[in-house]
Amino acid sequence: MAAPAPAPPGSPAGRRYAWQVVAMLWLVCFFNYADRQAIYAVFPLLEREFGFDKAELGLIGSAFMWVYAAGAPLAGFIADRVKRVHLILGGCIFWSVVTVATAWCSRLWHFVAVRAAEGLGETFYFPASMSLTADYHGPATRSRAFALHQSSVYIGTILGSWLGALLAERYGWRTGFLIFGAAGLVVAALLYGSLREPRRGAAENGEGIAATPLGFGETLLHLGRRPVTILLMLAFLGANFVATIFLAWTPTFLVEKFGYSLGAAGLSGTLFIHLASAVSAPLAGVVADRLAASMAGGRIVVQGVGLLLGSIFVATVGLCTTTPVLLAAMTAFGACKGCYDSGIFASLYDEIEPRARATAAGLMNTVGWGGGALGPLFVGLATKYGAGNDVEDMSRAIAMGGVVYLAAAALLVAAFLALRRRGTPRGRLSRQ
Repeated sequence: MAAPAPAPPGSPAGRRYAWQVVAMLWLVCFFNYADRQAIYAVFPLLEREFGFDKAELGLIGSAFMWVYAAGAPLAGFIADRVKRVHLILGGCIFWSVVTVATAWCSRLWHFVAVRAAEGLGETFYFPASMSLTADYHGPATRSRAFALHQSSVYIGTILGSWLGALLAERYGWRTGFLIFGAAGLVVAALLYGSLREPRRGAAENGEGIAATPLGFGETLLHLGRRPVTILLMLAFLGANFVATIFLAWTPTFLVEKFGYSLGAAGLSGTLFIHLASAVSAPLAGVVADRLAASMAGGRIVVQGVGLLLGSIFVATVGLCTTTPVLLAAMTAFGACKGCYDSGIFASLYDEIEPRARATAAGLMNTVGWGGGALGPLFVGLATKYGAGNDVEDMSRAIAMGGVVYLAAAALLVAAFLALRRRGTPRGRLSRQ
């Protein structure tokens, strides 16, 4: 049954439903990340059962990200032209089926293939969902809405890793994929009658926009005229390079360096980082909205501080040798990561007109995840071919992420200075 037409954005019912949209997308995004994270929690079991080495496990981790990145521009282009609700929920159905199929893998190419297919299904989610959310939340609430939605990324990552590892310890590594995939199918079916498609641009203009979407070439020109968007995308690449290392290798790192059990590593490897992010991201979103209302580049300031401070704690995680220092550093890194994540798309959308938002988000995902996908492979290769033993080489490779975070922070500083020279961002429209 089709969902009813949305209430006017400025009405009480419209404002209330705008936050209900965030809650519904939160559920979908939870399974988006739980499904993709579950594989990393069982890397030690796959290594043991199938004899995969670190480089092969890194390839499995990167296969998802490469396809996810390659498909993102097309996903964004399509999302600017069709009903985004169908892409969001149809994608959830597709990737949930692929998650279930992972349970029947037994060879390296099987795992690479299903991870690639999962990347294809999930690549439609963020361009469509961020564009849709931006049509319910204008500049005055956009960072808060995006940051609250972002908390599902962290909770999905935590539970995907922990439950995947816990179920693997008790019932075999295949069980988590069967459960997560089936649950995602149920969520998609339930939301099909509740999630409504808004008019594009409705948050800035209650009537929406009637103009046709920009062509792909026009969107590239639109981005090219705004150097800030290019700097934001390159910073996203650096931040994602580090994030994917932690997503893929932290459970294995804790098992091999600190002697954690598989279940404890699956929980601790995500809990301290991502719970801290889940707390800091919404708070950072509030600060970012307030700064953005009073100064050009206010959202970018919050992001840059997160990366600058985070670089210290990334290096500490890799180089420390005691558990208390490790857990403190992971928690501090997570809090800093949440500050950066709160403005990923909100900062971009300050520069992008509504007709091109999904395509721009797709391009951003291509840059960020295409380059970021090298992170897991870098650690795998550095561990396999390093001069020391596996633990020492993995530790040094993880610590190098601090340098990458510093480089990404420098790009955000350049973006902020460009905005200050230019004045008020061109993408800033009337507040909701």
